[in-house]
Amino acid sequence: MFLGATGLRSHIWNNNLKSVLLLAGFPVLLILLGLAVTWLTVGLADPSAGSYAGKGARPDLIGAELARLPSIAAWSLGLAGIWFVIAWFFHQSIINAATGARRVSRKEETRVWNLLENLCISRGLTMPHLAVIETPALNAYASGLREGQYTVTVTRGLVDRLDDAELEAVLAHELSHIRHKDVRLLVIAIIFVGIISFVAEIVFRRIFWFGLRSGGDRRSGGRSGGLVIVAALAILAIAYLLAIVIRFSLSRRREYMADAGAVELTRNPDAMIAALNKISGHAEIETAPDEVREMFIENPKTGFMGLFATHPPIPKRIEMLVTYAGGTPSLGRSSVPEI
Repeated sequence: MFLGATGLRSHIWNNNLKSVLLLAGFPVLLILLGLAVTWLTVGLADPSAGSYAGKGARPDLIGAELARLPSIAAWSLGLAGIWFVIAWFFHQSIINAATGARRVSRKEETRVWNLLENLCISRGLTMPHLAVIETPALNAYASGLREGQYTVTVTRGLVDRLDDAELEAVLAHELSHIRHKDVRLLVIAIIFVGIISFVAEIVFRRIFWFGLRSGGDRRSGGRSGGLVIVAALAILAIAYLLAIVIRFSLSRRREYMADAGAVELTRNPDAMIAALNKISGHAEIETAPDEVREMFIENPKTGFMGLFATHPPIPKRIEMLVTYAGGTPSLGRSSVPEI
């Protein structure tokens, strides 16, 4: 078994540390974004503001805006608080709406429910909620911030095409994400990156709108207005790069650890291998946002986008299960009907 106690403790500790850092950095990022939006709005609306030329020129706009930083910080912290309250209570509803997931009962999905419940009973885990996405794709994910909120979601294709042992392995994989605190880190990261995307979209829409109004003629503007716009765009660029760093910080190692956790729960590495083989090439859910796809058991990326893959390749995951968990590599290669 390749899931050593020390490795698992370190993984959970790292996830907890990253969660705290993201939570601490979020208000700071919002303050910077608020400052950038203010500068950009004023600079675009009046590019001659703060011109250095001539006597009696108005005060430097950047200095004036820095003086307003406490007010911007107050607004940003308030918005951060509101955002986290909404995320804390409604993140699952938002994720379900984004993926089309529907919470189900034991009566509706007896087979899946019983498999999940038996796994939880075997390790004394609290039973998470169960949800289903009505799509022929083969995928699954776990979500939630704390006990009582955790949810395991599977697709209809996964339920229909996997046998009991394979489906149990996938459910054990998702339970492992909950046990390892992966889901909490992923949800926080989605919230964090999501606000960056939201603000960036607003800003670039404003740039486009002001560009249309002005016809792109900025020749009469002063130097300071241009500097304000450049400074604001620089802050936005840094925020965007930070979002990329956050995405890369969500280590691919979490999938190896969850695969190992599934084997630990089921004692059946071949079932996990067979499930991964069936999922491979049939996992795409095009309607799901990119941020949410990072939570899936498989997030296929090809070509250039493979550079930004959030999951290790399935063949590599199978290789790890064969090498360290004693799995049989030839299992699970039966054909799956095209979706």
